Amino acid sequence: MPVNLSVQPAELAPAAATGQRNLERALGVFVPVLTVLVLLVLWQLLVLGAGIPQYILPSPIAVAKALVSDWGILWPALWVTTEITFISLVLALIGGVGFAIFLVQSRWIELAFYPLAVILQVTPIVAIAPLILIYAPTRESALLICGFLVAFFPILSNMVQGLKSVDHNLLNLFDLYGASRWQALLHLKLPAAQPYFMTGLRIGGGLSLIASVVAEFAAGSGGPNSGLAFRLLEAQYRQNMPRLFAALLLLSALGVAIFAFTSFISWLSLHRWHESSLKREN
Repeated sequence: MPVNLSVQPAELAPAAATGQRNLERALGVFVPVLTVLVLLVLWQLLVLGAGIPQYILPSPIAVAKALVSDWGILWPALWVTTEITFISLVLALIGGVGFAIFLVQSRWIELAFYPLAVILQVTPIVAIAPLILIYAPTRESALLICGFLVAFFPILSNMVQGLKSVDHNLLNLFDLYGASRWQALLHLKLPAAQPYFMTGLRIGGGLSLIASVVAEFAAGSGGPNSGLAFRLLEAQYRQNMPRLFAALLLLSALGVAIFAFTSFISWLSLHRWHESSLKREN
């Protein structure tokens, strides 16, 4: 009896879709990496072709050598900056979510206290960082306060918007079944505000790093507990441009890592149910 070895089009569709997704993922990694490599090659050719001195614009190879030779100086500074950034972000998450829940309990509470948060946000951190450094008990606490203040408002504003954007029909349904205010908060408002919270988390992560760097610029003090911002200033004063670019490269890598980490948390929380992370079927 002959065996039919032909494959129907319906059987080929899932394999074709899987291959297309794998190709898109590979291109999503390959294209950015290729772009960065091309820019590095052009940078190297520019420095060599124009004969630019290292103390004006170092080549990528010189920056890589400085990254290796000065790793004993840059690594502790990177760890200090990372620690301050993440601690200030965690404090901003706790404070922003808690204050948002407090604000939405009453329209009068929001009218009374929300403008104070707006004032803190619109006041440039560069202007108030010297005051914080004066009144804070320690330098580390001053850096944490600066990071907290900058990352606090995006998390707060997104959480308030999310808690206030709950479907009114669902709120009426909870009221119909006699749910208490805290039951509605835990089982309806907080889950509905989760996409807004994730947006605030991604924004706050980058801003906490920026605030930490700005605060350390304002502090301008060295020592074993100095972060990458001070190493940037130190390299600038000494005209050590390869080390300066190496420290800047580490700061950029830290920012990218923070964004990737917060984006992964957002995807992990939303990819199974929220429209922003679901793939369209048609």
